[in-house]
Amino acid sequence: MRSVDASTQVGSSGAAPTRGQVARLILELGPSTAATLGSRLGLTPAAIRRHLDNLLAEGLIETRTARTYGNRGRGRPAKVFVITDAGRSAFEHAYDDLATSALRFLAERAGPEAIAEFARAQIADLERRYAPAVDRGEIAQRVQALAEALSADGYAASAGPAPAGEQLCQHHCPVAHVAAEFPQLCEAETEAFGRLLGTPVQRLATIAHGDGICTTHITDLGKAGLVGAVVPRGTNENTTESGGLLT
Repeated sequence: MRSVDASTQVGSSGAAPTRGQVARLILELGPSTAATLGSRLGLTPAAIRRHLDNLLAEGLIETRTARTYGNRGRGRPAKVFVITDAGRSAFEHAYDDLATSALRFLAERAGPEAIAEFARAQIADLERRYAPAVDRGEIAQRVQALAEALSADGYAASAGPAPAGEQLCQHHCPVAHVAAEFPQLCEAETEAFGRLLGTPVQRLATIAHGDGICTTHITDLGKAGLVGAVVPRGTNENTTESGGLLT
């Protein structure tokens, strides 16, 4: 990739500041070094440092010390850049207030169950579109396919192994501000993941509730020794589990 030292590049919606692309890449990748970001965007070390310094000054990103495993060796620990709440908010949709007001009106007129029904109806289209992509392969492959489908829709998702299953992380939530007041949106999404994957899923953290990432644990029934079991379904204020009769 050719290195450039320019202040702007062409983004998906036309000319956009490279600084915005740096912030979005950090959002999508999670904690990232300057070298990784510069390499992905084709920027020189001087150029990526300039954009990172500007984002730090504006409070859109912050630095942390990279986690190390085993013997780190000599030298300073690596510094990584992560998105802040302010930086995440910069990517939120402009119509959050209108959507929240509309849902409040619906709740007042028709009750909280109407919100849940609305959320399920909204997620039904996503579920229909994702189903062909996640209906084949081992559970790890299907979770990875789900992550890729979510990323294509702007959720900046990733997948990886977890104890007795897989973990799905969504680094961006387009409706986080609305879901903070109406958790039915998160619950409907979690239920849809359970149906798509045909296995118990549990939401461990959500951006809407102040966590940095929406994290979902997906049970691998083979590893958990639950093949053929009837998986219970239930919810509480912190997690949502979805499952069904699995054969």
